Amino acid sequence: MDSNNHKKITLSIVTPTLGKFSDYWLDNLLKIQGNVQFILVYPPHITAKVINDSRIKVLTSPYKGEMMQRFVGLLNAEGDYILALDDDDFVHPEVCNLTQDYFKRFPESWILRLQKAVIDISDEARIKKPWDTIPDVNQLEVDQKTSENPYPYQQGNFKGLLEVPIAPLDKHFDSRYLIFPFLERRDNEGYHFENFNNIIWRTELVQQALPELSQATKVMGAITWIPSTGFDRLLGLFVQAKFYQKDLIIGHWMPKPEQVRYIDKNPSLKPPRFHVISDVLLARYFPQYGYFWNLFFSKLYGVPRTIGKLVKLKFTKKE
Repeated sequence: MDSNNHKKITLSIVTPTLGKFSDYWLDNLLKIQGNVQFILVYPPHITAKVINDSRIKVLTSPYKGEMMQRFVGLLNAEGDYILALDDDDFVHPEVCNLTQDYFKRFPESWILRLQKAVIDISDEARIKKPWDTIPDVNQLEVDQKTSENPYPYQQGNFKGLLEVPIAPLDKHFDSRYLIFPFLERRDNEGYHFENFNNIIWRTELVQQALPELSQATKVMGAITWIPSTGFDRLLGLFVQAKFYQKDLIIGHWMPKPEQVRYIDKNPSLKPPRFHVISDVLLARYFPQYGYFWNLFFSKLYGVPRTIGKLVKLKFTKKE
């Protein structure tokens, strides 16, 4: 694609998939208007669905897995901005126009955090409810944390564009985690975020961080450690760490009504995930940030429980 065509793409929506997405999900994805590109990334040996839409780019990852498939998609994104979705996430059809308007008003922002509704998979009426109109970002006031307004979040009911600070990575390591395994974390409180998905990012920041993230997976010589899960949080925090500036406002959070619908499943239906494996990569690559050590040790003690869930799941399948 030449540079002139590249300028026409505002938003690249990147989705790793096994091709098991529903027709309803695909129909809704293709309803998104504006200068948008859809990137579907398949693992090897899976035949891609034939979709007659010139906006779709189908790629095949060299390996199966969340990290590798999403990595391939993000590196090949041609839009000025990126939105990572799973193949059961629904997004507002006007999200591309929202992206264009927001970053025209705030060109220095790293991200635009979309308002997300978490909906039970059984609530079909809520999933298929018509979308409400997105508020005009040019008419929204900016909600800031000040001495006069110390709690602008308003328990999620803020009405303007809520300023989003960078994650407070320079927090000190709390050594109590070494003694008290179930100590509750406090350094993650606030309305910064850790995850990458369902948030609109500036492509240049993400694509600058990806090669360095690939280096972070090398543990000894040519030995590479690629987590099978946890890439969502790994990448979200890695980008913030690479470009870290203390107390920086990196973007804004859209108010309600929602622009993303995240379909939630019963925890018993979800496969066990060892997020601690990706957390240790952050602590190892950025040892100066106590926030990552607190994250790692707070999740480490959940590993036996995850192993137990995995064993139980295997025995259940055999029955």
